[in-house]
Amino acid sequence: MEVLALTLMAIVALLSTLATYLAITERDLLTAVIYSALQSTAYAIIFYLLMAPDIVLVYIPVAVGLYPAVFIVLIKKSERYEGG
Repeated sequence: MEVLALTLMAIVALLSTLATYLAITERDLLTAVIYSALQSTAYAIIFYLLMAPDIVLVYIPVAVGLYPAVFIVLIKKSERYEGG
């Protein structure tokens, strides 16, 4: 059981790293916010596997719900694509 949890954490950590890279390199800001939410979801899964449910209960609404909602509102008020 312990090996399974560690393997799952390693896979989720790689997914989180990939989502972070994609969020940084993406020129479409809305897509970058979605990648950032995916990365936050991966962190929430890792916190859950580390047996920290109290952190997960706070982290999911804030990092997966509130931050992306605020960023989407801000993107609507500016340009969607990063210039350069």
